[in-house]
Amino acid sequence: MAGLAPRLRQRRKAARPQELLEAALTLFVEKGLAATRTDDVARLAGVSKGTLYLYYPSKDALFKAVVHHYLVQVISEGTDLLDQFEGSAAELLRLLMQTWWTRVGAEKVAGLVPLIMAESAHFPELAQFYVDQVIDPSRRLLGRAIQRGIDRGEFRGVDVHMAVLALMVAVSTYSAVVIKPKIDHIRNTTPQTMASLPADHPIRKEFGMLHGPSNALMLVAFSGALFMLWADTKE
Repeated sequence: MAGLAPRLRQRRKAARPQELLEAALTLFVEKGLAATRTDDVARLAGVSKGTLYLYYPSKDALFKAVVHHYLVQVISEGTDLLDQFEGSAAELLRLLMQTWWTRVGAEKVAGLVPLIMAESAHFPELAQFYVDQVIDPSRRLLGRAIQRGIDRGEFRGVDVHMAVLALMVAVSTYSAVVIKPKIDHIRNTTPQTMASLPADHPIRKEFGMLHGPSNALMLVAFSGALFMLWADTKE
């Protein structure tokens, strides 16, 4: 038993960065980047502000870590998938979209997209970081998948850049039209943070289910963009 306490403390310490990232994501999505304070993140994670700074020395560093953990890793995994996938380009694009939807689109992290759109003017350095680490790599990933389909004769010879934009419009449209208004409404009508509400509170449940009722919009938009690539290959 004497050695149990140190091992438990070690496990707790190893889990702390993830707990801080989860708390930061919750508050960034609920309150916005400008309104989120590191004190609130530390409090929600159950640690002192000093402990938070041991891992993330500033709010900017914390935001970058959230983006890397929840978004950059997904893109990196998508790149690995592209390098190893042996099926058709259409199947590859569908699988990439499915992975994105499961890991990002249907989760709380999807709220980072409208957050960046809304606050980029106030945080230009972080907005540029988001472009460099998320937008540009996503474009390259989709571009490679589309080019593979063209090279194999699966897709017609479209402008790859424009085709990538068509696919990404599905994401940006969904975020701007569906997610952001709902998040803004909850922010403007709820004085408490979501984390302070009971798990069964109706508002917290609504916040947690922002994406569920609108799955069809995203999937239809993506399928339409994919059909534009594939439709003429049978002519």
